[in-house]
Amino acid sequence: MERKSHWENIYTEKLPTLVSWYQEHQQMSLRFIERTGISKSARIIDVGGGASTLVDDLLVRGFKHITVLDISSKAINVARARLGSRTDDVTWVEADITQVILPQNHYDLWHDRAVFHFLTCAQDRQKYIESVKDSLKSVGHIIVATFAPDGPPLCSGLDVVRYSPDSLLEEFGSDFELIENASEEHLTPFGTKQKFIYCYLRKH
Repeated sequence: MERKSHWENIYTEKLPTLVSWYQEHQQMSLRFIERTGISKSARIIDVGGGASTLVDDLLVRGFKHITVLDISSKAINVARARLGSRTDDVTWVEADITQVILPQNHYDLWHDRAVFHFLTCAQDRQKYIESVKDSLKSVGHIIVATFAPDGPPLCSGLDVVRYSPDSLLEEFGSDFELIENASEEHLTPFGTKQKFIYCYLRKH
């Protein structure tokens, strides 16, 4: 509950366009999603998607089965209000990714920009990875973006774990292979820079 309270407070105290991770469009994520070659009928889950505009851009591109999961109801409500009548085209899940039980063998693609690096406890990371394994189809795609080794050690007042592509793959384990990775220097709404890595993994 403490984790949930933290993120509800963030979205109470700040406009969604003024949080450090805000992007008008998640171009790098969209590029990697296109790289997977999934069909418009593929099932996508955006973990930590909350107020993100990724769901808007996926709908515009014709994707039909999108789930947005976030721990914060306030973040989800931001996106739902923004989408208006299109909100019913999306499945919304308010949950902690380390505790939620997702449908098995259900998703074709798992996307996460800036959630995994907040999991500083090994047990939480293992629960997250087990959720990926259980809920993805047999040959599923995973796109994860975290702070790079030279990225910030803190975000929103919380410690983070920074990753290289190799260390992220090692964390996920031998059930996954690294297909592609890229670096991004994200400019925050208040003018600072954050170094990210993006990794496209595939489940064996």
